[in-house]
Amino acid sequence: MATLSEETTPRRPVVGVVAPDDLIERILQVGAEMAAAGVLDFELAGISYADEHAIPQVLQRVQNDLDACLFAGPLPHDLAQESGVLDLPSTSIPLSGSALFGTLLRAKLELGADVGRVSIDSVPEREVREAYADVRLPIDGVRVYEYRDPGSPAEFLAFHREQFRSGATSLALTSVRTVAQRLAAEGVPVQLMRPTSATIRQAVRTAALLGIGSRLEEAQIVVGIVKLPSGTPAGPGRNELRLAAHTVLLQEARRMGATVLPDGEQGFYVIATYGALMAATTDLAEQPFVRRVRQELGLEIEIGIGLGSTAQEAESNARKALTRPGAWPPRSALLRSGRLDARQVQRKDKRDKALATLAKLARAADAGTAGPLVVDAGTVAELLDMTPRAARRVLLNLIDQGLAWQLPPVRSTGPGRPRQTYRLLVEQLHA
Repeated sequence: MATLSEETTPRRPVVGVVAPDDLIERILQVGAEMAAAGVLDFELAGISYADEHAIPQVLQRVQNDLDACLFAGPLPHDLAQESGVLDLPSTSIPLSGSALFGTLLRAKLELGADVGRVSIDSVPEREVREAYADVRLPIDGVRVYEYRDPGSPAEFLAFHREQFRSGATSLALTSVRTVAQRLAAEGVPVQLMRPTSATIRQAVRTAALLGIGSRLEEAQIVVGIVKLPSGTPAGPGRNELRLAAHTVLLQEARRMGATVLPDGEQGFYVIATYGALMAATTDLAEQPFVRRVRQELGLEIEIGIGLGSTAQEAESNARKALTRPGAWPPRSALLRSGRLDARQVQRKDKRDKALATLAKLARAADAGTAGPLVVDAGTVAELLDMTPRAARRVLLNLIDQGLAWQLPPVRSTGPGRPRQTYRLLVEQLHA
């Protein structure tokens, strides 16, 4: 039996910092100072990139070891979200407020720039106006191009170039490293916007809290109560059936590091953590244990799953879940804090809506012809009469529901980011 001194303590939550190399060093330094001061108990892990479009591939390799992500700005954050690989609580460092003030001050002190004649991308125009008003600077010569979605940086370059070459501005302020590099190569004076330490500190704190919350939820106790069919007659046959069911449950429980204990003559307890349950059931997309017991023994078991901060609370919720009507999937429910998990209730509705969207796309694209149906966000936007940003959300939802695949980006010979295409699984409509 383990003594108290032998018990392991839960590891500290790890926040992945997704940023260029030079900014990662600065963020890690701020995080180390916060940890040393005892502000929060967390760790930071640097995830660097040279090209923003490589972020999804880099993140996919490491995110299993993370509890939350902090991105250097809205662009890398959106690229990760739209790729469909991001499966963690996440936030980004804002580029307005003190970050804008700091960049303007550096431009004035280091470059001697006329900050009344600059082009600024990414920051909302309203916030730029407020910042200039706060320091009583004229804004008539300032040009702004707001960030809208991951397609915006492709437009930033032309915006800054046109403003400078027309003589309207004398300096470009950009948040995108690749845009800054291209402008510098073309001889356009440019200053890369970087957040201040105060902005970084606030963003790190937010990300750490997200990671702590994620770690606490994953560590919560899950109790599953498995009930065998009640019509089995007493005698040796029932004992053999119960032993066989116990064996199958033990085999399945090993996948999630769970413990199986007897619960009277007609059932069992299964004890695990919430994080392990989610991983083993693909975010509750399938019922734990039910399919395996049906395949091995031909039995239809019932399972109620309860979540709680203590074993007693989790068991109570599990017993309530067994008797909860209308649970989805049938004969299985997850109960936390006295209510069914919303994902379990809404999963079928989401699937039905995604299938309806897929059917509409198939009809609009005349998918009855031979060959796979491959689209991009622009095509979906045109077919469904919506904005490209809304179309990207539609495609990500189809991926989440297993109704589309994301294909490798198609690189063009000209400038601009690679074209992202998706294979629509129209055959799922007839499955």
